[in-house]
Amino acid sequence: MVAIVHRQSERRVGDEAVRSAPGVLPVLSAEILPGLGAAEALWRAFEAAPDCLVSPYQRFAWSSSYLGETGDIEHSRVAILRDQAGRVRMLMPLVVQTRHGITLARSMGDTHANYHLPLFTRDTAAVPAEEVRAALVAAGAGVGIDAFAFAHQPRLWEGTPNPLARGGEPEASDAYGLVLGPDPDATIRRVFSADARKKLRSKEKRLIEALGEIAYHRAADGEEARAILAAFYRQKAARFAGMGILDPYAPEAIRRFLERAASGDDPAIEVHALRVVETGRILAVFGGAVNATRYSGMMTSFDADPEVSRFSPGDLLLHHLVGAQTARGRLSFDLGVGEARYKASICDETIALVETVWPVSLRGHAYALIRTALTRVKRRVKGDPRLFAAASRVRSLLRRKG
Repeated sequence: MVAIVHRQSERRVGDEAVRSAPGVLPVLSAEILPGLGAAEALWRAFEAAPDCLVSPYQRFAWSSSYLGETGDIEHSRVAILRDQAGRVRMLMPLVVQTRHGITLARSMGDTHANYHLPLFTRDTAAVPAEEVRAALVAAGAGVGIDAFAFAHQPRLWEGTPNPLARGGEPEASDAYGLVLGPDPDATIRRVFSADARKKLRSKEKRLIEALGEIAYHRAADGEEARAILAAFYRQKAARFAGMGILDPYAPEAIRRFLERAASGDDPAIEVHALRVVETGRILAVFGGAVNATRYSGMMTSFDADPEVSRFSPGDLLLHHLVGAQTARGRLSFDLGVGEARYKASICDETIALVETVWPVSLRGHAYALIRTALTRVKRRVKGDPRLFAAASRVRSLLRRKG
């Protein structure tokens, strides 16, 4: 275990000096633990604490499933920040790897996690930004990290400023969500217009007439989750093939992760399906990371057969899911990063995302400059329809050549 505790009146962090009054300890100290095992007990206790803010993607169950199946477990580290009384104020799962001569500590989850938040207490938002940064950077210097790279950082989480988002660069896309409850019927009426509800009822009726009785089903165990996910893989593979793009769910490691996270008594991922009762045919799938208060959509698919898709099975499943999550007492429902018609139609909240790079060494400073420039270019391209269309054509050409 590497523990870094600051006691100097002036200390050097990278090439920056951080000063505090003589004899006064900084608010926070940091340590970086080597791997998940060393942090599991503390992590589980912290995420269960009433004053801890945590997204579904930073539950130990989600993180350990992802890292364990994708091969990143050997590179995993856990940063812990404590106050002067030794109380944990923030915990951050990391993946630390050296590539092209630079050692980066990245937030965990890649594109499969919509949010790369730390776990943190509400009162940590009141700690000066330089204290949070100085503690992490000094701990990173002690273990040879060149820079911390935190992507997909919400500026606010449950109304509280995210300590890792301060000074971050806006990302090319934000995320979208809605507030639930407390009454399922009232929530449905608020989220879906009278005209939308009427159209969905009509489509559901015609779908039943065409295929027979249907059921909305949540996987109750690992076996049911695997069956629903198998349908999701088929539906998604067909869709990506039609679009000419790589299927991010094709790797066996990602499939093992999803199936592991969707199993157990308290799964980190919930999978739902719309299916035909008589034949068992799965018409649409929706999966999301969950905790006690939030359902965070990770993936969705539908049967592209024209005889099915004309009834909008994905929209029917989403309509049911909003009501079902409200009935189960969840307070928030989000549909993840990126723009889409179905998100715009129901979401009433924009979750602003930033990317933060905190350099530690001179190499880290160079990386930060390059990474910030790339993020700005990506945001500009995404925001300009002509540039985005041109970039899409180039990507398509490169994929065909590959």
